Amino acid sequence: MRVEVINTGTELLLGNVLNTHLQFLAEALFPLGLRIARQVTVPDGEVICEALAEAAARAEIVLITGGLGPTTDDLTREIVSAWLGLELVHDREIMDAIEARFARRAMRISPRNQRQAQRPREAVVLWNHHGTAPGLYFPPMEKSGREKSPHIFLLPGPPRELKPMFTDSVLPILAKVLPPRPAFALSTFRIAGLGESGVEELVGEPLLALGLEVGYCARPGEVDLRLIGGAGELARAEAIVVEKLGANLVTRDGRELEKVVVDLLTARGETLAVAESCTGGLIAHRVTNVPGASAVFMQGFVTYANDAKTRALAVPAALIREHGAVSAEVAAAMAEGARAAAGTDHALATTGIAGPGGGSAAKPVGTVFIALATKLGSTTVERHRYQHERKTFKNLTAQTALDLLRRRLA
Repeated sequence: MRVEVINTGTELLLGNVLNTHLQFLAEALFPLGLRIARQVTVPDGEVICEALAEAAARAEIVLITGGLGPTTDDLTREIVSAWLGLELVHDREIMDAIEARFARRAMRISPRNQRQAQRPREAVVLWNHHGTAPGLYFPPMEKSGREKSPHIFLLPGPPRELKPMFTDSVLPILAKVLPPRPAFALSTFRIAGLGESGVEELVGEPLLALGLEVGYCARPGEVDLRLIGGAGELARAEAIVVEKLGANLVTRDGRELEKVVVDLLTARGETLAVAESCTGGLIAHRVTNVPGASAVFMQGFVTYANDAKTRALAVPAALIREHGAVSAEVAAAMAEGARAAAGTDHALATTGIAGPGGGSAAKPVGTVFIALATKLGSTTVERHRYQHERKTFKNLTAQTALDLLRRRLA
């Protein structure tokens, strides 16, 4: 069954609000064997009717988000009901729920909220336990003597309301109305240290030969390899991926690189510190985003100035004068100083030239040194050059540093 999504809201098209619905909806629908064929975003108003007519001509399931609030620009409920030729009536049970929500918060209810208690008798109410706007489900029905309308779901715009409503109410309805379908599964492999074309060159042809749907998604420093197919084909595909990609394979279950690193450190009962110059704390930020990181991440140093490197990490000033702050020698001293100061098993350090100025013939803009000091052996230092703007430079450097540690731990 074809699924299309219509996101409503002028604020989305003005860029005031980031539209995050697609990722959640697509991931939630996939286990049911459904995939979103198209998503469109339209402003508030009558254009919603045009978008619905276009989607209904192609899709069996249409999800519409937004426009269920109490204000004059919230028109989705009225427009969809009119398109289906249905009359809105006041639902006392919905109004009771809205009034109870306001009462619990000791807030004054507005007369405008009564609009949210309107619904066609033919629609099924999708209760909202996180807001005042209920969702609505319109089963397929005859429309002007033509073919039946699709399954239409009206959902609130705020993600904190939409997500639980979709999980608790929409998915059970869809599970009942879906026809039998072939059993397909999705596998995602996360790869570091190779570009998109490099991954395809190594595994593309043998994976396609298995009859799988193969897709790639590249980000700074990593590539996701996406495979869709039957369980048997995916098992054979995994063996190919593991063999061909080797140490570049970060994970087979879609975990972020920092999560993999935290899991490896946790399993080994080991600890980490970081000393960052050019990354400005980004490595520490990524690691501490992982639940449970407090068990393994001990301390972070952001030593942007040369004097800070000497004071916090005991990097000799003479070493900086002789080799420069951006050098293999200073990177190694930073990592070793951080490990000693924090008393950890491992320490990462970064120092580089993010640009746009500050480079030289010997060390052009984009040059970075990444060091790993560890109890497992001598300190490792890698030199890279990332010719990107500052934000991407920092992301690539942090990614490479974390992957350096992952490879050592693995």
